[in-house]
Formats: sequence, C-alpha cells, structure tokens
Amino acid sequence: MLAYDKGLLKNARQFRREMTPHEARLWFEFLTKLTVRVRRQKVIGRYIVDFYIPQKKAVIEIDGLQHTDPKAREADEKRDAALAEIGICVLRYSNYDIQNNLQGVAEDICKRLGVELKR
Repeated sequence: MLAYDKGLLKNARQFRREMTPHEARLWFEFLTKLTVRVRRQKVIGRYIVDFYIPQKKAVIEIDGLQHTDPKAREADEKRDAALAEIGICVLRYSNYDIQNNLQGVAEDICKRLGVELKR
C-alpha cells in the first residue's frame, strides 16, 4: 500500500465530484473501458493525481494551460521525480490533446502501459 497524506482525502473526494471537462471526457470515454482498474483523484504521498492505475504503477495527468508556466512546469517535474522514486511512472497529456486527439491519447496510453479495452 502506498503512503499518503490523509489530510488530502477531503480534497480528493471533492475533485472526484468536480472533474474538469477534459478529465471527465477521458474518464467516461476511455478509462472506464480498460481491462485494468483506474482510480480517480488518488492521493499518493503528498499529491493528488488525476488517475492512477495500480496494476501498472502508472499515473495519468491531464494538464491545462497553467502547466505551461515555468514555475508550474518545475513543480510538475519535482512531482514526477518524487513519484518515480517510489516506482510510479507519469504520463502527461494536455487538455488540447484530450479535446482534439482523444483517440491518439487512448492509443498512446494502451501502447505505453500495455493495457487493453474491455471486449
């Protein structure tokens, strides 16, 4: 079991109820159709990740425009490094990718994680 900051659980629950439109699209149109379990807004360490696939030790992050800011990019790099230290890989996609190329994102996730869709 992964260690986590219990103080973040309330925020994680709220984020699950209030997904961004891009998170909701990826969730309902793709992630719920995978043969592996996917957790939404999972607390890992001192972070809340958008999606976590425990079987693959992988996180999927959906980034809005705020992530293009240099300070935000630096924070994302530190977060990714902290997750990598505990053996978790992070896949990042932009809101633009979800909006304009959901099929490409889905194919990339399947390929990189070796997962399939339910039949």
